[in-house]
Order: sequence, then structure tokens, then C-alpha cells
Amino acid sequence: MTQDESGRAPRSPEGPLRVLVVEDDPVAADAHALYVGRVEGFTVSGTVHTAAAARRHLDQHPVDLVLLDLFLPDGHGLQLVRTLRAAGHTADIFAVTSARDLTVVREGVSLGIVQYVLKPFTFSTLRDRLTRYAVFRSAAGEASGQDEVDRAIAALRAPRPATLPKGLTPATLRAVTDALRAAPEGLSAGAAAETVGISRITARRYLEHLVDAGRAVRAPQYGHVGRPELRYRWSDH
Repeated sequence: MTQDESGRAPRSPEGPLRVLVVEDDPVAADAHALYVGRVEGFTVSGTVHTAAAARRHLDQHPVDLVLLDLFLPDGHGLQLVRTLRAAGHTADIFAVTSARDLTVVREGVSLGIVQYVLKPFTFSTLRDRLTRYAVFRSAAGEASGQDEVDRAIAALRAPRPATLPKGLTPATLRAVTDALRAAPEGLSAGAAAETVGISRITARRYLEHLVDAGRAVRAPQYGHVGRPELRYRWSDH
């Protein structure tokens, strides 16, 4: 095992943080690795698709951070974390998953998971989390007091939600998001407007915002007389 006596993979202060991507979906795994590779100060140590492969990689390669999908074909991600800790691996963990069960979130926190990133997410979301993590890791020496400790811990916290475009409100965005996620076949702007109780123009603005944020995709729907109608679907990737 290529770790030092503390259990943490050795790393020079100037070197990039090494990230292992653990994701059962090969397409998603490649996307996550691509995202990591685009963030300055980080490098991809490897990409694996099972818990067993993750353990083998960590036994053979120094890793600073694991991007961990919780639903793996050979076991739950939290069980993998328990196994890694018992074996002395101290790489930090980002849970990257579609699971929204807060009981799982609490259990993950108790096991030392430092970030919880919900799928689907955009590059900017992961970039922000990684940048904050790098700031946290760069803190060294003895804190001068409580304020400095608080600042170090705060570096891991997610930022406040980005300001919505003028005219959009969080409550209506949640309503449109819920309507879209509840319609696997997708919704037109008119159908979303009827479901939520807003105008068609307003519904389209929210739907386009979700597309811009990478949360939804749009495609023309043919088969009707006249211009094709745009149909929006929630994005699972």
C-alpha cells in the first residue's frame, strides 16, 4: 500500500489533488472524470465502476479524494466507506448520487463524507465544491482562534443558491421542477403552465432556465400541423 503511516496518501504541497471516480454508469463516470480534469489543482487518479475495483485502486495508488456513487453493483457506497476506514484508508469522500434520503445523508456525514453532490449537476457545481475542498485542504498550521477554525470549516460549505434571473422566483421554480420531474415523457411549455398555474410564456422562461442550468433538455416534437412544439424533459445526467 502506498500510503504513509498516518493512513493518508502522501502528496507534495505543490502537487495536484488526486481524485478517484467511483461510478457504475460508464458514461457518467467519464463525464465526472472530464469535469475533474478541467479544475485546476486536481487530477484524475482513476475511474472505476464497482466497490471492489475502488478498493483495489486505493490499495495500489495514492488518492486524496473519492467521488463516490452510493449505488454500486456490488454494494452500497456507505458500506464501501466503512470498509475503507476499517482498512486505514483516509481519502476524503464526496458522495455523488441521486439519492435524496436525508437518513442516508446523516449516515454519510457520520462516516466522514465531506460533501454530498446531487445528480444531475453541472460542471460549475462540481467545480465550486472542488475549489472549496482545495481551500480546506490547503489550511495548515495552528489556528489562532475560533474564527480561523470556523473559516476553515466554512470552506467546505456549499454557497448560497445562485441568484435567479430577474422575474423568476424560487417557489415557482420548485413547482416547475416538480412538474417536470413528475412527467417522464416530458412537458411542453403549455402543459407545464397548466400544471403549475402560470402563463405559457412564464413557464417557458422557467423551463429554459432549467435547460441553461443543465437540469433539463429540450427537443422539438413533430407530428402536428404547423411548427414543431418544444418538449422539455428532466435530465438524469
